[in-house]
Amino acid sequence: MRMIISAGGSLGHINPALAIIRKFQEKECNLEVLYIGTHNRMEKELIPKENIPYHEIEIYGFTKNMKRNIKNIPCIYFAYHECLNIMKKFQPDIVIGVGGYVTYPVLKAAHKLHIKTFLHEQNSIPGKSNKVLAKYADLIGVTFQHSKHYFKTKGRIVWTGHPSGAQALKEPRVEKTTYGLSKTKKLVLVVAGSLGSGSLNQKMKNFLRSLTQVSYELLYVTGNSHYEEFIKGEVFPKNVKIVPYVEHLAGLMKQADVVISRAGSASLYELIALQIPSIIIPSPNVANNHQYYNAKEMSDLGAIKMLEEQNITTELLQQEVKELLEHSDSRRNILQNMKKLTILDSSEMIYQEIKDLIQ
Repeated sequence: MRMIISAGGSLGHINPALAIIRKFQEKECNLEVLYIGTHNRMEKELIPKENIPYHEIEIYGFTKNMKRNIKNIPCIYFAYHECLNIMKKFQPDIVIGVGGYVTYPVLKAAHKLHIKTFLHEQNSIPGKSNKVLAKYADLIGVTFQHSKHYFKTKGRIVWTGHPSGAQALKEPRVEKTTYGLSKTKKLVLVVAGSLGSGSLNQKMKNFLRSLTQVSYELLYVTGNSHYEEFIKGEVFPKNVKIVPYVEHLAGLMKQADVVISRAGSASLYELIALQIPSIIIPSPNVANNHQYYNAKEMSDLGAIKMLEEQNITTELLQQEVKELLEHSDSRRNILQNMKKLTILDSSEMIYQEIKDLIQ
């Protein structure tokens, strides 16, 4: 079997693409994969390290900069024709797009050559590229059921969930003592990541300072770029630990009693797969406010607690954490509703759907 896959720009696109590739490698002993990505984004470094053949094309996303957009038009034209030539030589059975502007010439070329195509959308509100490419797709997989309404396509749309959920289940458990935490005390894990900055960080600092009389421990993961600024001049209670980064985060999540996180689609599906009650704070600083809609769909289904950043206070966080740590009706209801959303192996579902498509 021969497969071309394209995704780029961020780990939010690249990681699910890798999860799909790994599933096909597991299932297809004679699989040949070619990854098409940009010449200047992170996939150019990450994909070759995974020993996956990589072909780069020059293309840029459209912005408010008109000069750059005008320069990009011939890049798209040449990238499209380059993809046509690649596919004529490689002869793929399937071409897969997993998000990012780099996928546009790839999927368009596949459609022109009558090669079967599959799109995967990670967010509740689809990105620009996937919206445009929907008309070229034979099959679209969505992480959130709500996304179906945004696509105008003749192809079929299936709810697949997010491949990160199954990957999280495979991660080995990380002991709490690795981060100086107690084996016996309950753990609240706060994952701020690259979006944990500005006004939210200040609100979270006030919350952390207040945790002097609680029985649980809290580990706050700032993200590398915010760590020094976050801890500068601060003295937090002894039961609060601050770290810039956690390797194998899903493995540590397995030890958490409550997680506080942003609303990236991968994070949400990891929490659903691991069955961890969570407080989700969508970032307001993302395209189309998609994190809000990611979280809202799960909140409406009773599977998470959603708090909007503008409404956060120390008292509210204290109350919500306490309620989820205790064996309350709220915690029990969230766990029950999480089970209804669980797709244990999204990559397996995607694999089976694509096999049916190309046969």
